[in-house]
Amino acid sequence: MTANEDQEMELEALRSIYEGDDCFKELSPVSFQFRIGDLDDSKSFLLEVSWPENYPETAPHISLDTFFNNRISLETKQYILSKLSEQVEANLGTAMMYTLFEWGKENQETLMENHQPVTSAVTLISNSDVMNNSTSVSKKKEKKEQLTKAQKRKLIGRTDNKGELPRGWDWVDVIKVMHILKFSGTCL
Repeated sequence: MTANEDQEMELEALRSIYEGDDCFKELSPVSFQFRIGDLDDSKSFLLEVSWPENYPETAPHISLDTFFNNRISLETKQYILSKLSEQVEANLGTAMMYTLFEWGKENQETLMENHQPVTSAVTLISNSDVMNNSTSVSKKKEKKEQLTKAQKRKLIGRTDNKGELPRGWDWVDVIKVMHILKFSGTCL
């Protein structure tokens, strides 16, 4: 059999075995994702496997670089990849995806025993935060000026029920309307 025939047979087997399984996802006919563990389990991880042209005679490409794995430390990822590489070497030349996925499920606890969740993997900051932190780290953020009750009442008295000022409050607006009326020939 040629490599392509082997790949086609393995692909058909994977589709029938993992049909309806939310842990398995076929990205393309030669690229797959398989989640080891439950979604809410902190020790779960996502394998991304792709077949090179000569698979199964050559090793598949295995990656843990998906966003799902962002909480796993680099050391743990390297350990998982090294253990999976040992399994790949032992199964080289045969259809091995099912074997790798099942081996990963059976050995999840061992693979993740030294796992310490990475909590600061992604931090979103704004430009203003960067500017404030670079100018003075120890400065406290300035408080927004608070209005007194009397100021709030006065502001509410000037606005309508939507919080908007009444039309024409700005004299420029009134002048513009009068100017438009003058040139259109309409009298007030």
